[in-house]
Amino acid sequence: MIRSGVRLNNRYEILERIGRGGMADVYRATDHKLNRPVAVKVLKKEFREDESFVQKFRSEARAAAGLMHPNVVNVYDVGTYKGLWYMVMELVDGITLKEYINKKGRLSWKEAISVSIQVCSGIQAAHQKNIIHRDIKPQNIIISKDGKVKVTDFGIARATTAQTTTTSMMGSVHYTAPEQARRGFSDTRSDIYSMGITMYEMVTGHVPFDGDSVVTVALKHIREDIVPPSEHVRLPYSLEQIILKATQKNPDYRYQDMDEMILDLKHSLLDPNGGFVKMAAGAGGAYDILSTQEIRKMEEDERQSTQTMNLSDTDDLPYDDAYDDNDDDLDPGTKKVNKVLLGVIIAIIVALAIFAIGSATGLFKFAGGDKKAEKSDTVEVPNVVGKTEAEATEVLKKEGLKIKVVSEEDSDKYEKGVVMKQKTSAGTKVPKGTTIQVILSTGKVEEITIPDVAGLSEDEAKQKLKEAGFKKTDSEYKYSTTTPEGDCMGTDPEIGTKVPADTTITVIVSKGTESAVVPSLVGLTAQEAESKLASAGLTGARTDSYSDTVPEGQVMSQNPYAGTKVESGSTVSYVVSKGQQDVQVPQITGGNETQAVAALKALGLKGACMGVMPSKEPKGTVINQSPAAGQTASPGSTVTYYLSAGSDQSEDSDDQGDNAAGAGGQ
Repeated sequence: MIRSGVRLNNRYEILERIGRGGMADVYRATDHKLNRPVAVKVLKKEFREDESFVQKFRSEARAAAGLMHPNVVNVYDVGTYKGLWYMVMELVDGITLKEYINKKGRLSWKEAISVSIQVCSGIQAAHQKNIIHRDIKPQNIIISKDGKVKVTDFGIARATTAQTTTTSMMGSVHYTAPEQARRGFSDTRSDIYSMGITMYEMVTGHVPFDGDSVVTVALKHIREDIVPPSEHVRLPYSLEQIILKATQKNPDYRYQDMDEMILDLKHSLLDPNGGFVKMAAGAGGAYDILSTQEIRKMEEDERQSTQTMNLSDTDDLPYDDAYDDNDDDLDPGTKKVNKVLLGVIIAIIVALAIFAIGSATGLFKFAGGDKKAEKSDTVEVPNVVGKTEAEATEVLKKEGLKIKVVSEEDSDKYEKGVVMKQKTSAGTKVPKGTTIQVILSTGKVEEITIPDVAGLSEDEAKQKLKEAGFKKTDSEYKYSTTTPEGDCMGTDPEIGTKVPADTTITVIVSKGTESAVVPSLVGLTAQEAESKLASAGLTGARTDSYSDTVPEGQVMSQNPYAGTKVESGSTVSYVVSKGQQDVQVPQITGGNETQAVAALKALGLKGACMGVMPSKEPKGTVINQSPAAGQTASPGSTVTYYLSAGSDQSEDSDDQGDNAAGAGGQ
């Protein structure tokens, strides 16, 4: 560790260490040339002699120095001092997003969106310069005291083309994209995945995948589906969809750039429960199948790794307190102090060795140091169970023993403040001065009846439980068709149950009715429509109607319209076309031809005169029709008829009738 007061290149004065990472330590410092506070990142001792790490560090500095964005920690300078590589950065006065989440438990959905928009803006600025962060996580996001959010620690970022392959998995395993965990491959969409995991933690208070080893967590990223955050907390529909889209296993199904994600985040603020997030067809499921050999290789790599990843989310590696034990320039008094300490330690070791030898050979036997004297230094432990702490202290003191209360427990047998157990049993022989550990009773467990909080808001329910005497409460969210969203449905344990006051009471809060989006049914068959409704969690109500435009058997209308959000299980009405409706042929005999054609046209039918026939009816009267009046015919079909030639028929009249027939068929 660099001592305070050291000046790097006679410019940057080290004040104190403020952070530790996998590759470097971070110090608060003063830039005396520009008279401003800065942060100095110094490559750790175990890495500075490794040329590949030094090159990576220099590459990081060069890449980051080109980033100038309000949501990115700016890099001012990079240099070396007596073998130490360092980078000078903007000093941000604030806390990490990880600390902020731990402090609040979880963030509200609006606050999470606000933070996410700023983080995504910073990352997008890096992506536009072909820089992939590869280690997006709450620990690398700083929230300043004035509320500005900045992305920092491009510790493993490097200038890259559109696609880059590395030989090892980079970043922190809890936030690592499946393609990084699988093959060490990453591109800009890997940062989008890590951002989605970070958003998940912001709104729920925990990461979606955890385990007892790096390989366990990595395999979960590759093979296991993320539990939707709404299973843990109440969350707007659109924000959950954004998180789920960002964390798709297959990069092709995620947002393809940060700008696209930012647009949806801003839209979510305006329309929290809107269905505007577009999921790719086929989204969801494992990214790839790992062979047994690949899994074994991952496990072997983990065992052989000299840099063990810490799953506590701090991602600190084992730390060496000194960069160079022989570097007096970094710590001018170190050698002198070490020599003095070494002399003292040697003296103590020699003294202990002499004492041990003397004791073994009887050299240090004192007057009266016989077995009788030895026995006088041993006493029997008295029974102090059932006594108050003060009484037990006095009893043990008389025997030359000490007392220590190590814990307190509930007891139906002993009153509060009374010793209910002693770690060393009564009658045991122990040396004088021994400390006897005891457990005190807190008295009988106080049980309280859980009050009726049904129908209250979440905050009101918790307040009522607190007033009743319960110290710990939690929340669980479930869909309900009877309880309004945000109201309490009940508790776990159930309302009216008597439980100890320190029991955690879970308030069950309604998420309202589960919503579903109505699919488009128009143009489908009835069978297809029912199948689509069932998949959406809805039921259908069919009616049939004639249509002159929609083919028979197809859905021609629906209610509600497609895209409408309704309660899960709701009924959607739809109308199936019966095709064109047949019409009843009118009576056209007895009238003239003009009247007949008009009557047929009014019903969508056509008329065709087949000729003239001798008849007692006046000339030009319709005397015959087919189909007959009262029968049915399809719209557009033709009704044929004959006209009367009158009683005096001649060739001329026949000719005229033929001409009339031609006119009627037009």
